[in-house]
Amino acid sequence: MSTRLADTFARCRAEERAALVTYVMAGDPDPETSLQVLRALPEAGADIVEFGLPFTDPMADGPAIQAAGLRALKGGQTLARTLELVRRFREENTGTPVILMGYYNPIYTYGVARFLEEAKAIGIDGLIVVDLPPEEDDELCLPTLQAGLAFIRLATPTTDEARLPAVLANTTGFVYYVSITGITGTATPDFGVVAGAVERIRRHTDLPVVVGFGVKTGAHAAAIARGADGVVVGSAIVDALARSLDGAGRAGAGSVEAVTGLVRELAAGVRAR
Repeated sequence: MSTRLADTFARCRAEERAALVTYVMAGDPDPETSLQVLRALPEAGADIVEFGLPFTDPMADGPAIQAAGLRALKGGQTLARTLELVRRFREENTGTPVILMGYYNPIYTYGVARFLEEAKAIGIDGLIVVDLPPEEDDELCLPTLQAGLAFIRLATPTTDEARLPAVLANTTGFVYYVSITGITGTATPDFGVVAGAVERIRRHTDLPVVVGFGVKTGAHAAAIARGADGVVVGSAIVDALARSLDGAGRAGAGSVEAVTGLVRELAAGVRAR
């Protein structure tokens, strides 16, 4: 298994800070801009990148990420093209962990064995597949682990003490704590409640616990970072890119900077003392 994730969290711990995990949608608004954004994220301060898999029925995603997925699909983005973007990213960056995040249907359609073989070969570090519960681990989770990739599970405010062991059983890489009930990008978390939830999860696992959903600013990132091993930001970054597009949804000269400017602010937040 790639050590990139473990090495990244170890480095951040040595620096006495949380990791910054940034999410962008593959192919949004077009493949070349998406690749430019992907390449720019680590330089702007992202420690780990989540690359979204566009899907027509993204039930856990809020309006910003839904719109990003539709833009990508309209531009012809496919799972094969997403893997190709990561392959091109790896030509220049071999150190930043890349996690693919999305839904099972595109992977199932592509073929699980084929997908995992290609993902491993191009340097994918792990998967977050939000619509496969632990009861379906034979479908993708266990094959992913056997292929040497991390399988990252989501815990939520409604994941109680009875359910948590099942959620954590085959989780590797890190645990993703969803800080709000509902869809992405629609509310601001209660930071005190989140800190307590992270401590509860830590009593059950030695894995890093990262927190996402609802983090929009450097101040939000700083507040979450005080109690978590990592902070995930997605909708705010996707929104920043969307605001930079023209009336026809095309990227402009300032599109990449619109993303990296926000990421630099977020990176400063997780590094704040």
